[in-house]
Amino acid sequence: MESSLIQRNKKRFKRARSVRQKLRGSAEKPRLSVTKSNLHISAQLIDDDAGVTLAAASTLMKKFRSKALGNNKAAAKMVGAELAERAKEKNISTVVFDRGHLKYHGVIAELAEAARSGGLQF
Repeated sequence: MESSLIQRNKKRFKRARSVRQKLRGSAEKPRLSVTKSNLHISAQLIDDDAGVTLAAASTLMKKFRSKALGNNKAAAKMVGAELAERAKEKNISTVVFDRGHLKYHGVIAELAEAARSGGLQF
């Protein structure tokens, strides 16, 4: 019998796989991938064709360290706005949103709304 941790991880990977089967990032329309832990939140713009990260933002950045941010809605807004700003610098306006295994709710929704208000379309 498998432990509950193994079962939980299998379900999480299955949810993420089912979301990512429908998504594909390219140079013109990269994938905005969101990762959340208990302490931090990060987002990346990924070109799946070339296998490279085009831009990234996280609460681990030096810019956000002094503000004592964690994994909350205020931090998500700042990360989303920073990612949108970095995307503008690289002339990226449209993206494909990849929430992974996470629900589009709370912190994830705040990050997405901040990225939209910063100029990204998805």
